[in-house]
Amino acid sequence: MAIHREKHIQISRRSFIHRATAAAAAAGLPLWFVERELARAAEPEKTISPNDRPNIALIGSGGMGTGDARNSKRYANLVAVCDVDRAQIDKAVGRLSDPGKKLDTYTDFRKILERKDIDAIINGTPDHWHSLINIGAAKAGKDIYSEKPLTLTIDEGKHVVRAVRDNKVVLQTGTQQRSSERFRMACELVRNGRIGKLKEVTVWLPAGVRGGPFQTAPIPDGLDWDYWLGQAPKVDYLKERCHTTFRNWYDYSGGTMTDWGAHHMDIGYWAIGLPAPTRVESKTLTEPIPNGYTAISDYEVKFTYPNGVVFNVRTTPDDSPFGEVIKPDGQRNGIRFEGTDGWIWVNRDGISATDRELLSKPLPDDAERLYVSNDHRANFFECMKSRKDPIADVETGHRSATVCHLGAISLRTRKSLQWDPEKQFFTGEHADEANTYVAREMRKPYDYGFVA
Repeated sequence: MAIHREKHIQISRRSFIHRATAAAAAAGLPLWFVERELARAAEPEKTISPNDRPNIALIGSGGMGTGDARNSKRYANLVAVCDVDRAQIDKAVGRLSDPGKKLDTYTDFRKILERKDIDAIINGTPDHWHSLINIGAAKAGKDIYSEKPLTLTIDEGKHVVRAVRDNKVVLQTGTQQRSSERFRMACELVRNGRIGKLKEVTVWLPAGVRGGPFQTAPIPDGLDWDYWLGQAPKVDYLKERCHTTFRNWYDYSGGTMTDWGAHHMDIGYWAIGLPAPTRVESKTLTEPIPNGYTAISDYEVKFTYPNGVVFNVRTTPDDSPFGEVIKPDGQRNGIRFEGTDGWIWVNRDGISATDRELLSKPLPDDAERLYVSNDHRANFFECMKSRKDPIADVETGHRSATVCHLGAISLRTRKSLQWDPEKQFFTGEHADEANTYVAREMRKPYDYGFVA
């Protein structure tokens, strides 16, 4: 059996290397970078015995949560699913159940946190529930894979960081682009001065959705609407507020600024390497429809960092109903790093530069290297064993989300604002108004006492 097992590993590794080489070439990665990645892949694989597989539970069983749970089953045993909507639970159970095995179901996530046999949770809830569930899980000693953005407000991030660190649990933020070779290579090149001194970063995000006015409707059977609303203000049920379209309402999210922004702006933040900008200004390009979605859909935001780097965020009509747009390199949303000696453009489809040599020339041996993860969920489960920080740990998730929240606050106030990255509040002109958005009032009983 051992010989067969070893042979299987060798074939799997050879197959992986072949696929990795082909994928790297298709993505435009240079040979030196591919060889470095393959050298890492050639290291002995860690085998996982059935006894090493942790038990996990899914909280929030919509599309993203279900997808996260399905992918996590490669490394763990899924034992329970929780949602405040019975219809969502039924769909998830149908998609995630293994033959002959029954998944336990719950409508109150706190019941899952009481179970001693559950080692970790996957938090796939809407944004306004991320913080309380993550805090409760940390206090219960559960490790956490949390969908992005990590928080609804900046102040919540402080509470989440404290809970995770005080209880010594592992938290991975679901910003999976951190585990992409392409994005990591772009950030390493920028950090090591490949394009000279970094002057400007520009992120293109899909424009949001405009809609409304909307009509109230009966609450669907099996949905606990009050529980779904949680800390958000009590309002009548609208199907447009619930499930996937919650992202278009500031009560529950921050529009595309915190949705797609949590991915691309995180990479910009990774490359710049500073905690936060000190100034943010914005322009609303398309106003929301009265009595419709509240999140601004089409906008420009400009951040200025202490080292003088300008970080622009712009929406494009790509993936939206606004029409045609000329996109960088003919591709959809992504990130452009511009320095004194050239530029690098990267997104999920590929990477390019002013001159191919900017990519093809290897970095020196003493170059700054960034955290390496080529599988976001595998990294989380590896860190559950080692108790080391994952690539998108709690501070990273908080600081990355903070940049997104700063942009959303500038858009909501229609003001240019000054930010203190260390004290984490606004200063100067318009600070009083802006600081009202750093923390929001939580509707009882869904405040921090709910998971005390």
